[in-house]
Amino acid sequence: MKTFNPKEFKVTALRECPVPESMRICETPEQAADYWRLYIATSLHFNPECECMAVLLLNTRRRVKGHQLVTIGTMDTLLVHPREVFRCAVVAAASALILMHNHPSGESTPSEADIKVTRDLIRAGQLIKIEVLDHVIMGNPKHSSLRELGYFYS
Repeated sequence: MKTFNPKEFKVTALRECPVPESMRICETPEQAADYWRLYIATSLHFNPECECMAVLLLNTRRRVKGHQLVTIGTMDTLLVHPREVFRCAVVAAASALILMHNHPSGESTPSEADIKVTRDLIRAGQLIKIEVLDHVIMGNPKHSSLRELGYFYS
């Protein structure tokens, strides 16, 4: 009979991202977009030719605790599941998060799929009490906020 050997998991930071004083609070889509440009778009794993989704992890004061590049898709599609989006947020004890992804075409207008996924993730966050504050779509040079466009319910 085989013996079951459970695994112990530990999350560690791969690298420290010093956050300038002006970027510590992330309450607006502009602040999120600036964070994306400084830290996510310059990451070794980021591919500007593909859609990439990242999550900004925030504490109760809306200060950035860190971020995670959740998934890298194709030039026009991402595969997103709440389990992957919220896994790091739960481990990092984040109070809230901001969803972000890029459109390699440069157009920041949200697609129907973007809107549906956002609403699904908002509902998932409500179940585990982690608030989804916004979903920012990065184009070139503009960005769009689904909250500002009215896709979030108050």
